[in-house]
Amino acid sequence: MGDKPTIAISHLGCEKNRVDTEHMLGLLVKAGYSVDCNEELADYVIVNTCSFIQAAREESVRTLVELAEANKKIVITGCMAQHFQEQLLEELPEAVAVVGTGDYHKIVDVIQQVDQGKRVKLVSSQPTYIADETTPRYRTTTEGVAYLRVAEGCDYRCAFCIIPHLRGNQRSRTIESIVTEAEQLATQGVQEIILISQITTNYGIDIYGKPKLAELLRALGKVDVPWIRMHYAYPTGLTPDVIAAIQETPNVLPYLDLPLQHSHPDILRAMNRPWQGQVNDGIIERIKEALPEAVLRTTFIVGFPGETEEHFEHLLQFVQRHEFDHVGVFTFSPEEGTPAYNLPNQLPQFVMNERRNALMELQQPISLKKNQQEVGKVVGVLIEQENPVTGEFIGRSGRFSPEVDGQVLVDGEARLGTIVPVVIQTADAYDLFGQVVSN
Repeated sequence: MGDKPTIAISHLGCEKNRVDTEHMLGLLVKAGYSVDCNEELADYVIVNTCSFIQAAREESVRTLVELAEANKKIVITGCMAQHFQEQLLEELPEAVAVVGTGDYHKIVDVIQQVDQGKRVKLVSSQPTYIADETTPRYRTTTEGVAYLRVAEGCDYRCAFCIIPHLRGNQRSRTIESIVTEAEQLATQGVQEIILISQITTNYGIDIYGKPKLAELLRALGKVDVPWIRMHYAYPTGLTPDVIAAIQETPNVLPYLDLPLQHSHPDILRAMNRPWQGQVNDGIIERIKEALPEAVLRTTFIVGFPGETEEHFEHLLQFVQRHEFDHVGVFTFSPEEGTPAYNLPNQLPQFVMNERRNALMELQQPISLKKNQQEVGKVVGVLIEQENPVTGEFIGRSGRFSPEVDGQVLVDGEARLGTIVPVVIQTADAYDLFGQVVSN
């Protein structure tokens, strides 16, 4: 037996993909493989790809081509492997394996096979696997933060979305499994746990027969972690019971990530989200009333086929009316295999770009106003980076989620991976600036 090969992992895509990457790293390290962040030194490079929209695929393809040109042996995993398994093997002779989204837990076996000269295709047509607290994991986030996947897959069939095809139907973990992993993360010094899934408000329906998010939040309230943040909370799932659980559980941040996508009932119906058009305004008002401190983030798609100027104006007024703290805007991306791909009245890209820019421009002063309301307050800030030149620290308060929202730039003494009190002195549309409050 010779030495085991060295492996590098190139991670692309969302935080759900990141958790898959972390499990692959954990499994490989446990099996005795050397994992190197330097792709040049590695015998194999695992590329965990994204295939959600065209731009993500282009980034994945660029990465694969660059590695192929460097004569690297490539193991392709993730959504693109699930989506284009045959084409990838045909067009990339350097690809020694493709591994689907429901098969990454077999990565050690895949590496053993390719090391014996085999070319491996391991892609379950209907992914059913979900890792739990017993699956080895090597975290790649800053030390104070960890993502915790509560469920995988999705039972909704939105007209623009390919996720159910790539990730399968929803499968939730038990409350006990999630709490056990949260406790493990707490012992590692994690200060912030971010709950992720495709639709977090639907957590538990598949195993308990009804949503159990409120029960999960209350159970996580007993874990010794200062911040628990939720992503992907569909507004219709924010029932009075879930809102009460957020109110009653001190470590659950009143931060709600609501993937609304649009405001006009016609467009929501075309998106196959008809249930949402009736309830947007009412639910958002109810949330604001019940949780006056709530930070609301949302994302919208502009340029969906058939979106008229009137539909878009409805969206602008909706954003103006509700004054969300954070807004992300995407232009519609036609995905082959989704109903929206063949819809009539597809809009030209320049119109979509103009609408995206107009919506972002409308949101800027709202974001600035929301950030300026923090000036003068003392807030907890999780310290994540230090600028080696200036000594300035970079972190986040509870109103900012990693990578999608702003940051807090901090002067003073602090330790990485800890939450410190910071008095906010100034603000711009994206970031806050402050000083550590010394004891």
